[in-house]
Amino acid sequence: MSTIDTTIEINADFAQRVVITPDDYQWEASPMPGVDRMKLDRIGDEIARATSLVRYDPNSQFSPHEHSGGEEIFVLEGVFGDEHGAYPAGTYIRNPIGTKHQPVIGSEGATIFVKLHQFHQQDHSQFAINTKTQAWYPGLVDGLSVMPLHQFEGEHIALVQWAPNTQFQPHRHWGGEEILVLKGTFYDEHGVYPTGSWLRSPHLSQHTPYTKDDGALIYVKTGHLPQ
Repeated sequence: MSTIDTTIEINADFAQRVVITPDDYQWEASPMPGVDRMKLDRIGDEIARATSLVRYDPNSQFSPHEHSGGEEIFVLEGVFGDEHGAYPAGTYIRNPIGTKHQPVIGSEGATIFVKLHQFHQQDHSQFAINTKTQAWYPGLVDGLSVMPLHQFEGEHIALVQWAPNTQFQPHRHWGGEEILVLKGTFYDEHGVYPTGSWLRSPHLSQHTPYTKDDGALIYVKTGHLPQ
């Protein structure tokens, strides 16, 4: 398996809180024509521990590759595809260490949120979930609905639907917290995060999140950052 080339570091200090909103996006061309990336965090060059937004033009493709550190995807727009299937917006995909594929995108194009080289060595689960057809469960407070996506040891991944004007209690993030705002606007005492915002909060950080009139839908991952 390939090792990470650590020549590039972007938001590589996991003890620091990071917020990126759509106003901060700086898309860069990838080595493949028609594929652009917005790098959110990265340790390494083309083979990297990385969190990114990736935008595929219609009828584009990426070279075949092996997931030497695992790959986690959430499809944000369009239809993402490979030799195993077609995955519309709202699909959550896990490809563990050692799996392979070749992304091939159709006429709709696609935008994905993707995390690379962040799998536990013993986490072998491979699956795709169409979240548009999955059940929601009551959250810890009124106005919250939760859709669990995956958990392994201390790592938990879910979608959380916030009704308008919902308030959550103050809490600490054991093992950190990562959020991508999928719809609406997310708030806490530190700022305002519109659709497309990405937040990474370190181990033992604290906040008190809430929503206003438009509510929010977020992808949230906890317990996975260095302590």
